[in-house]
Amino acid sequence: MKIKFDIECSPEEARKFLGLPDVVPMQEKLMQEVEKKMQDNIRNLDPETMVKTWLPATVQGWGEMQKMFWSQMGGMPGGDSVKPKDKE
Repeated sequence: MKIKFDIECSPEEARKFLGLPDVVPMQEKLMQEVEKKMQDNIRNLDPETMVKTWLPATVQGWGEMQKMFWSQMGGMPGGDSVKPKDKE
């Protein structure tokens, strides 16, 4: 035998009915604290350090990828006229 009940209620009503705690105030306080810490950390970082922190492999690997690209282009027929500009 199967019995099926359809109950329409909000998440808050279901939580109260089942006796579960209301965690919304705790979540809001935690998110405010996380936001404050992130803002403090961002204020203390200079732009160069921030970029290195967020994109370390991408920024460092970009130069290597360019070198590889230019070396491949230099080996192609007619590719001798295209040379990278060395800043060193």
